[in-house]
Amino acid sequence: MNASHGEPPYDPAAHPGPQGAVRPPAPSDPGHGGQPPGQGQVGAPYPPQQGPPLYQADQAFAPGAGLHWSPISKRHAFHRLLTAVLWAIPVGGVGAFIVWRNGTVVAASMWVAAVVLGVILTWLVAELDRRAYGYVERQDDLIVTHGVFVRRLIVVPYGRMQFVDVTAGLLERWMGVATVRMHTAAAATDATIPGLPSAEAALLRDRLAQKGEERSMGL
Repeated sequence: MNASHGEPPYDPAAHPGPQGAVRPPAPSDPGHGGQPPGQGQVGAPYPPQQGPPLYQADQAFAPGAGLHWSPISKRHAFHRLLTAVLWAIPVGGVGAFIVWRNGTVVAASMWVAAVVLGVILTWLVAELDRRAYGYVERQDDLIVTHGVFVRRLIVVPYGRMQFVDVTAGLLERWMGVATVRMHTAAAATDATIPGLPSAEAALLRDRLAQKGEERSMGL
């Protein structure tokens, strides 16, 4: 019968289903908690996870924790230059004489110019290498960075160091500088810090030896 014949309209809540249960309200109904679908329900999707933090490219060679690189002495570049000059004198003189005997004066002059140019390039690369060198003593390890054309960073844990040695040639001793080397079980992780003043090299050697002994005893 239609409603126009005097019968009330059909109410689904008043007519249970086959099992006698009233149909639950739709999730979007206000009587269902007023929450949209997918929120506050079991199995609701999690919010999108944030991606990994982004770092700048130059931070790969940063010491971190607000630390700063300790530079080496400016005498390191001068030592390289003086070494190149000492090698250039015999190479340039003997080579120019041989070229002059077998060729012309122009060829000998070109040989000398090439040797001088090589000395200048050696000094420029040595100066760039000095500026690229740096080391930092952290709590558990020592990090060393260097390299002009290819930058490199080495992390040497104190507990992995086998021994530390300090070397200085005749020219280095005359200039008052030395080289500190940290040796580990793996040769690839050995680190070298050249061009340190002799007093600073001795202090660094003692500190590294003490820290290495303390970490080794704690292993």
